[in-house]
Amino acid sequence: MEKLRRAVNQVAYTPLSQRFSTLSPLQLSLIPLLSLASYLYRFTISLRHRLYHLNLLTVHRLPVPVISVGNLTWGGNGKTPMVEFLARWLADTGISPLILTRGYGGSDEAKMLQRHLCGTSVKIGVGSNRAATAHSFLEQHGYMNLCGSTCSERLLSHEKVKNHSNSGPIGAAILDDGMQHLSLWRDLEIVMVNAMMPWGNGQLLPVGPLREPLTALNRADIIVIHHADLVVKQDIEALESTFREVEKVLPVFFTKMAPSHFLKVGNTSSRIPLKVVDNKTVLCVSGIGFADSFIQRIEEMGSTIVDRLDFSDHHFFQLKDIDMIRARLQELESKFAAKPIVIVTEKDYDRAPDVLERLKPFDVLVLCCNLQILAHKGSTEDSFKTIIKQHLKQDDRV
Repeated sequence: MEKLRRAVNQVAYTPLSQRFSTLSPLQLSLIPLLSLASYLYRFTISLRHRLYHLNLLTVHRLPVPVISVGNLTWGGNGKTPMVEFLARWLADTGISPLILTRGYGGSDEAKMLQRHLCGTSVKIGVGSNRAATAHSFLEQHGYMNLCGSTCSERLLSHEKVKNHSNSGPIGAAILDDGMQHLSLWRDLEIVMVNAMMPWGNGQLLPVGPLREPLTALNRADIIVIHHADLVVKQDIEALESTFREVEKVLPVFFTKMAPSHFLKVGNTSSRIPLKVVDNKTVLCVSGIGFADSFIQRIEEMGSTIVDRLDFSDHHFFQLKDIDMIRARLQELESKFAAKPIVIVTEKDYDRAPDVLERLKPFDVLVLCCNLQILAHKGSTEDSFKTIIKQHLKQDDRV
């Protein structure tokens, strides 16, 4: 199954003009079946949108503003880091947010959010029926009206709240991976785009990576180009040209993942400086949506040798995987006469912390990063927050 997933992923991210020169006979043989499935998928999503447009499918509206963070392609677009950024900012202003996540793939993203946001007023609801999850939390904790004078003052204030209480009323909801979750009304739609691989081959799932056609960008209120620091100026300009084809003028922001430190598997309270990998041989192991950005970050840190083992997104590491990783480590140790270090992402760690401990005596480090909004062409973190404040203050609930 893992090999099949890799083959499909390769097809999805190979430009149409390079298929016959790049893809293997196995991958090429999959294209007719994948194309048929893609056609059926296009029909299904078109019908689904039509049913919502005709009010034949119900859209639930919460009594608090909803910020949706989503994308048009599968994996690696920075949705969860953006959700954490928004949640932490709202909590710091004294507004308790509720994160709604489906908990897909062993709930690795939910576990990471819970670990990062522990001790704040952020609440995290996990479940595929996010409207039902939200109503359960709202019934338990109550909610506040952001149009009130006190809440408006909190949004406008630049001072951080010192004391966080997790028992306070909910002021806003953040919908993680929410763009295609049409059953829940949203007041603000943030669309994340991976600058390193924005649209793949430009086709719909499963023959391509697109969840919806690019015309869906018309539903966006804000576009965020993620990993903007890892691409050249021409790539950014090409993306901006695509956005100009959208029917409305959209604010565009730029983000990156800034490495802060490592933690050691089995000790989440540790903070190991990034320089620990200087001039070292490292093996990057990941089961995330887009591993290239992870690898490039490690290469920029000054490691002498960087090898990689990539698994499919949300892959749950098993003992046979540990044997494979250990074999690769032994090869590296024999070849370079030095014990290599294993580096994984936080999502990989939170998905299978106990399994990764089985790699002893090799050190396993977890790369910790924070999302940062880059200042570019007048777009800044302050202007990003200003737009969100304006949308939240325009809420028309009574």
